[in-house]
Amino acid sequence: MNLLRAVFRKFIPVFSILLLVIVIGTFGYWYLGHMHNTLFECFYMTMITITTVGYGEIVDVSHTPYGRMFTIIIALSGIGAFTFILTNFTAVIVSGELNNAFRQLQSLSRVKKMDKHYIICGSGEIGFQIAEELYLTKRQFVIIDKSEIEVSRYKDQEILFVPGDATDEHVLEAAGINRAAGLFAVTGDDNYNLVITFTARQMQDDLRIVAKCKEVKNLDKLKKAGADSVISPYMIGGLRMVSEMVRPTAVSFLDSMLREREKNFRVEEIILSKHVTGKSIDSLSLGNIEDALLLAVRHDEKWLYKPEGNYTVQPGDTFVFMMTPEARLMLEEKLGRLSSDEL
Repeated sequence: MNLLRAVFRKFIPVFSILLLVIVIGTFGYWYLGHMHNTLFECFYMTMITITTVGYGEIVDVSHTPYGRMFTIIIALSGIGAFTFILTNFTAVIVSGELNNAFRQLQSLSRVKKMDKHYIICGSGEIGFQIAEELYLTKRQFVIIDKSEIEVSRYKDQEILFVPGDATDEHVLEAAGINRAAGLFAVTGDDNYNLVITFTARQMQDDLRIVAKCKEVKNLDKLKKAGADSVISPYMIGGLRMVSEMVRPTAVSFLDSMLREREKNFRVEEIILSKHVTGKSIDSLSLGNIEDALLLAVRHDEKWLYKPEGNYTVQPGDTFVFMMTPEARLMLEEKLGRLSSDEL
């Protein structure tokens, strides 16, 4: 919407000038014609003058040099305004600004229909990686950034983009924060991520927020601002380097799993709904779901690895699977996420 306004804002001054020329021309000819002509005839005379149609003088100004001079001034002013409008409109079309503006309107319209989606604040390298992973695992998301994102990086993905400042409540509302499942604050500035986190938390109490932190000293600040989890790329990088050294085969396995495009396996979690409480794992027929392997069950703060088939589901259990996005969607429908009234 902001981009569309910016495009049309370029034409406001020249349209104002053109309108002024038309008004002056209409009343000028009305006066020069000694008010014998109707205002519509004077308007018509003005329009055929500034558009250089030249059908003849509807208002006879041949009897006075002032009339001819007035016509010259009106013609030059009107032609100049029309030329400016046409050239700039052509430039807007050629540069793609108009297309981008309409694409932005379409994005905002689609965002309004989204639910349980994710908001990515920042379209840098980390923002791109997050978007890539959400796309591969078939999750809806929208990107917020002050500048236009480099759409070509996303290949054939359909990117929903909301331009603006992610610390602005109106921008977050446009991104559907009241319906979102989570928000990533991953700009390159810790202070900016801090304000995004604080603003988002004030707007939505139950929103899960994951924030990026470059400086370790800011970790606690981001958590106090409302982040559920704070990630430091440097700490993650250090842990990854250690893993490459001491457990290279395990790292290679995880990398292969993440890069695989045909099966696209991921370790995912399913929060169980009340309707499966009290049932055993065997009775849930999880084995019928292709490409889904149950790894563990979490109850409160306790973990049960490789649970037996006779394990009984308890309230608040979370199942951890290795599975494909398609299997995740089937299991979410079968086992059910917690609804808001169950939380």
